[in-house]
Amino acid sequence: MSRADLGKEPEEVSAMFDGVARRYDLLNDLLSLGRTKAWRKVATSIIAPKPGMRILDIAAGTGSSSRPLADAGAEVIPLDFSKGMLDAGRKRHPDLAFTHGDALALSFKDNEFDVTTISFGLRNTSDTLKALRESLRVLKSGGRMVVIEFSQPTNKIFRTIYLRYLMRALPPVARKVSSNPGAYVYLAESIMAWPNQADLAEIMKIAGFEKIHWKNLTFGIVAVHTGYKP
Repeated sequence: MSRADLGKEPEEVSAMFDGVARRYDLLNDLLSLGRTKAWRKVATSIIAPKPGMRILDIAAGTGSSSRPLADAGAEVIPLDFSKGMLDAGRKRHPDLAFTHGDALALSFKDNEFDVTTISFGLRNTSDTLKALRESLRVLKSGGRMVVIEFSQPTNKIFRTIYLRYLMRALPPVARKVSSNPGAYVYLAESIMAWPNQADLAEIMKIAGFEKIHWKNLTFGIVAVHTGYKP
């Protein structure tokens, strides 16, 4: 499977994640060089959840990003398009209100949330701009969107090493640990093709966000972008 073969059609992406739901945390560890938990901790501190805050966690998967937000007292709705991921999440976190939904057509009214966030899922949508605009729509005025996503390492040497790892070292490992190694290859390719930090900020601006800024993590392997609704 390649990025072109998948085409990021919603049904195909959903089926792919259904197939890797049971070992999704392992998949993230492979892609992140074991840094996923540390990155999520930083993202949680940026979101700064607190009681009374209403948060929509888009592409929440198994709930790894939702859990610390809920533990801080915020009202969190974990949303995902993959029923397999939702089933796995409900088993791990039965107290969270997992909801099936599409990032491109959110089933919420305008101005409902204080924060929307999406972790490692924006690049898997078929229309990045539309997903951002939908997130903007359901935010309250002054609300924030926090995007945690793989990005482009800022150090040239490290970038070369990481990209070689994604395309050369990762596939053999995936074949040993997964019944669907093609999913790992697709995700690696999607990371390589994703916009850099400044380009994603520009897309967020086009979508209608303002006061956009980002924080690089692990030399820019991941970037946390924040944008505000006017």
